[in-house]
Amino acid sequence: MAGRVRIKDTQAEHRLYLRRSAMAVAVMALMAAMLIGRLVVLQVMRHEHYLELSQGNRTRVEPIPANRGLILDRNGTVLAENQPSYQLELVREQVPDLVAALKGLAMIGLVPEDEIEDVQRLVRSRRAFEAVPIRLRLTEEQIANFAVHRHQFPGVDIQARSTRAYPYGALAVHALGYVGAISESDLTRIDRSAYAGTTLIGKLGVEAARESELHGKNGFREILVNAQGRSVHVQGEFGLNLRTQPPKAGQDLLLALDLPAQQAAEDAFTGRRGAAIALDPHTGDVLVMASMPGFDPGVFGRGITRTEYQALENNIDIPLFNRAIRGVYPPGSTVKPVLGMAGLAHGVVTADETKYCPGVYRVPGSRRIAREGRGGVHGHTDMRQAIARSCDVYFYGLAYDLGVDRMHDFLSPFGFGKPTGIDIAGERSGILPSREWKKQRYRDPSEGAWYPGDSVNFGIGQGFMSVTPMQLAQVTAVLAAQGDVFKPRLVKGIRDPETGETTMFDPVPLPQVQGGTPEQWDVIMEGMRGTAVYGTARGVFGRKVDYAIASKTGTAQVFSVAQNARYVESQVAERMRDHSWFIAFAPAEAPQIALAVLVENGGFGASAAAPIARKIMDAYLLPRLPPPAPAPAEATAQQAAPAAVPPA
Repeated sequence: MAGRVRIKDTQAEHRLYLRRSAMAVAVMALMAAMLIGRLVVLQVMRHEHYLELSQGNRTRVEPIPANRGLILDRNGTVLAENQPSYQLELVREQVPDLVAALKGLAMIGLVPEDEIEDVQRLVRSRRAFEAVPIRLRLTEEQIANFAVHRHQFPGVDIQARSTRAYPYGALAVHALGYVGAISESDLTRIDRSAYAGTTLIGKLGVEAARESELHGKNGFREILVNAQGRSVHVQGEFGLNLRTQPPKAGQDLLLALDLPAQQAAEDAFTGRRGAAIALDPHTGDVLVMASMPGFDPGVFGRGITRTEYQALENNIDIPLFNRAIRGVYPPGSTVKPVLGMAGLAHGVVTADETKYCPGVYRVPGSRRIAREGRGGVHGHTDMRQAIARSCDVYFYGLAYDLGVDRMHDFLSPFGFGKPTGIDIAGERSGILPSREWKKQRYRDPSEGAWYPGDSVNFGIGQGFMSVTPMQLAQVTAVLAAQGDVFKPRLVKGIRDPETGETTMFDPVPLPQVQGGTPEQWDVIMEGMRGTAVYGTARGVFGRKVDYAIASKTGTAQVFSVAQNARYVESQVAERMRDHSWFIAFAPAEAPQIALAVLVENGGFGASAAAPIARKIMDAYLLPRLPPPAPAPAEATAQQAAPAAVPPA
């Protein structure tokens, strides 16, 4: 029997088709209604909001770096200023291949090959949209070279920026410091937004210590950009809405440095190593800070290469080292005026009491013999003569009689063994030895005990004792002010670059030194004045000088000489010779300047350091001293009259 055959129901299929079509139309209509509704919301109801966002996509905020504050000396002479320059900048998000771009720049001589990794690390440490300087202070040749190859380096461009310049080159570089490119370590401690668009930051000296005042506040401007991120100029209503906020320049710093005296100091050091510090004993102003040799700070501002830095770092004379505040040396005989006052204050000796100097001193209780410096014999010597002529034998005995405890306690308030607190970083403290200090230094009890010979060495500023030139200058200032002490300072005021208003800082007094009686101070001053009249500095200051000076020479041993050996300078290697010290203040009756000068391996204090000190004091004092009084008219007439002819 044949099976049933299903006949196609066209009407049912038609009805199904219509239902499905109606549903599809309904869905499409609903979706169209939703799309239209959304368009109404976006284009009508929230038109202003999305218009603002769309403009944000067309604009870029570009920082405007603030001008760095100027640095001036006490007379208003500019020591650090700003100059326009061109630099190569890279925006990482616009560079397809960073490594390839840097290698390409190295091939055309714009990035040193040995610094590619350092530059790459620096670029990656910054945000992708920030412009990172990779080459500072481009020369005209480098600018032209890049212009030819610009199309090969998307995301790399040349920008005009302000850079730091030092009109006097290396002059006072350890006081001023320098600025350099912002490093990875700098980024960890600064506010990145405050340094957007800024390439340089203070690295040393005043530039680093006063970075917050010098830096200023950056501004910004909005610019229109195209799809490639390059700026475009569009006329119309949108262009009128672009905002600009001008930067605020950093504060100008007014230093205490005196440029003529600083120049005199550094010129006098030519070919030598050492340091000179001069202070105003009544304010703590640092009039001179010289550390020689120095270096040109401009090389850091333009971007120092690895080769250039290694040359500075490996230089045997270590020009990067600030000897003025970081160098520690035995003070030698410069400590004698303070020890002399200690002896007077404790009643160990009187001013007029004489001691016999046979040229040698036998340390009590031992076989050790301490010799007079340079084999001298001073005979009967009192306190004034012992200071002026720098009699070692006198101070050997005085130090033994005082003992280490009294010497330590008396010298400490003068500033020995502690930093002065000068307003730049890096100062060292030196050593003021004591019994406790030696015990802590040496674990072996036999080595840690304090022996009479240690006190004898202490008496002439040798042995364990060490100072920085900055410390010794402050000690000299305390002597000049007879007990008054002020915190040393390089910066004495700031100036607003917009208004020109100047704010001067008050000197910071420190606890007064209670030395001896006024009569005892006078004894020490007389001894120091005698140094230049009949003592160890008479060869330099015994000639015509327009001001009275109180001073003390010092010679510090670099190595110990055997008891039975003689020190012959000509037979000693130059870098093993004695250091030369000279401290002084003037005018002696009303001091305006107190200084300490050190010449490394300079030998006798009067031969090397004293001439430098005189040039510094001449440069600072002579323009400030009143002119000499005119001769009386009667005497002038007598000098003008012809001499009488004796009778035949």
